[in-house]
Amino acid sequence: MGDLAVGARSGQGPEEQPGRSDDAANAAVTDQGPAAGEGVQADGGGGDDTGRQQKKPRSFWKELPLLIGIALVLALLIKTFLVQAFSIPSASMENTLKIGDRVLVDKLTPWFGSKPERGEVIVFHDPADWLEGEPTADPNAIQQVLSWVGLMPSADEKDLIKRVIGVGGDTVECSGTGPLKVNGKALNEPYVYAGNTPCSADNAGGTFKVKVPAGKVWVMGDHRQDSMDSRYHQNDKNSGFVPVDNVVGRAIVVAWPPTHWSTLPVPDTFDQSGINAAASAAPGALGLAGAVPLVIWRRRKITKGLTDGNTRVSGTGTAG
Repeated sequence: MGDLAVGARSGQGPEEQPGRSDDAANAAVTDQGPAAGEGVQADGGGGDDTGRQQKKPRSFWKELPLLIGIALVLALLIKTFLVQAFSIPSASMENTLKIGDRVLVDKLTPWFGSKPERGEVIVFHDPADWLEGEPTADPNAIQQVLSWVGLMPSADEKDLIKRVIGVGGDTVECSGTGPLKVNGKALNEPYVYAGNTPCSADNAGGTFKVKVPAGKVWVMGDHRQDSMDSRYHQNDKNSGFVPVDNVVGRAIVVAWPPTHWSTLPVPDTFDQSGINAAASAAPGALGLAGAVPLVIWRRRKITKGLTDGNTRVSGTGTAG
């Protein structure tokens, strides 16, 4: 190889150069060595390659804590601003939600001013000790950490899940066993637990007629005869209504177990014509109220003009 390298540079082999010994040829090869040597070093051959070696990647075990930290931060951000998982501990929403189901709750849209609407399934903080006397879970340290970052449903927060029936301004009523009415419109409720009636003929709140104040909602469970909802807390400080500020978010999907996977849309019955009659009538009522003083003023002006005219006519006639 050395002979070929030298030949390539000089145009002739050592044997063709007169007066050069083998030692000289070898020396010539050595003199030409750095160019070849540099090529060898680039291939990882001998010589001092300080600063040329590539940095070795960190081992997986050194990277693992960083990856876990990033995952926890992302999970915490998702839980706080996007979605959070909640478990269903009771039968009050059957058959829509069964005991042990995990639902994902949308926490993003409330940040943009979204308010609960009729028919939505919502999670909300206990408004007035509705869960008083109910047993609470005792999670271990790992479960508490996972719940805090949102990787596991919260086990110790006092939250409830129900369906919104009425919002601010609505009149909700039920007589006997039903049907349930909102603003005078009867609801068709296929989501009510099979065998239950929309209302309960009892003296504890099963039959009622309420007007929902602004900033609050009226909620009921789908398992009507097994749900301690707004009906049965009408004597609390909120008269059974749930403040909108207590709402965590809307449950949008059953995520676990896979066999129960489903979305939680708003039932069509809440979109029926006329259910918003009270709200849509409000602008008309305000317009009418504003028009009444104007009509009265015009009538008085016209009446006064006619009276003045009649007096003059009458006076002229008498004079004549």
